[in-house]
Amino acid sequence: MTRPTTSRSDVAEPLDPAEEPLADDAAARPARWRRALPILLATGIFLVLWQVVSWSGWKPEYLLPGPTVVLGELARLASEPSFWVALGRTLTRAVVGFALAVAIGTAIGLATARSRLLRSAIGSLVTGLQTMPSVVWFPLAILLMGLGEQAIMFVVVLGAAPSVANGVLTGVDQVPPAYHRLGDVLGARGWTLYRHIIIPAALPSYVAGLSQGWAFAWRSLMAGELLVVIPGAIALGNRLSFAQEFGDAAGLMAYMIVILVVGMLADTAFSAAARRLRERRGLATPAERRA
Repeated sequence: MTRPTTSRSDVAEPLDPAEEPLADDAAARPARWRRALPILLATGIFLVLWQVVSWSGWKPEYLLPGPTVVLGELARLASEPSFWVALGRTLTRAVVGFALAVAIGTAIGLATARSRLLRSAIGSLVTGLQTMPSVVWFPLAILLMGLGEQAIMFVVVLGAAPSVANGVLTGVDQVPPAYHRLGDVLGARGWTLYRHIIIPAALPSYVAGLSQGWAFAWRSLMAGELLVVIPGAIALGNRLSFAQEFGDAAGLMAYMIVILVVGMLADTAFSAAARRLRERRGLATPAERRA
């Protein structure tokens, strides 16, 4: 009786560890294209429609320039150092204001989540503050602090902190009761329970609150820079306002594109963070797992 022989080619050899990153990169490439293709198509369609409307004669070209004119103006602005100084000043304000809002909103959210009395007292107030348009705060901010950085930061923080606090509250409320029972079994109480069990479980909702808080902070900042001009500290919103005052439609639209792109990049970063959190907890949707 002959023993069956197995050729070397029939045996699946283990993948060389050096080849694993290449395989992962090759598998990730189609997923990146699936995410990028709809964005590219939507952008292309929008640019075509924009150009058609510009050619239609609905408005004079100096009021409604086409995308080629606006993108050319954007390229010209990007070649000027003053543009990058203004953009850097705006981004610095956004980051500082958002960081303050995150610190304040997180503290308020955790305190409100832990105290029934505090939730009864200010829970609805936090939600109400979230619905207030940020521009409503500027008369009070200017009256109290004058036309300066403090007024802008005041409104940015008030615009973003309620969303962050609500994200904390929503996340804590959605933690399954089994997690609380698990904490009791492990002997976790008070801050220990929140630090090791409640807060990690609430992270997805918290990140969603951060994303919404950033959106409110960015809108509040743009409103502030349109209203408050600080000599020697010209920022992106100020230049947008100047373009409108001088009738520079191409420059105005170029600044609008920059503001839009910054907002989209921030939203993409928050969405990626939220997706990774859901994947780590096994909560990702089938579409997210394929992406």
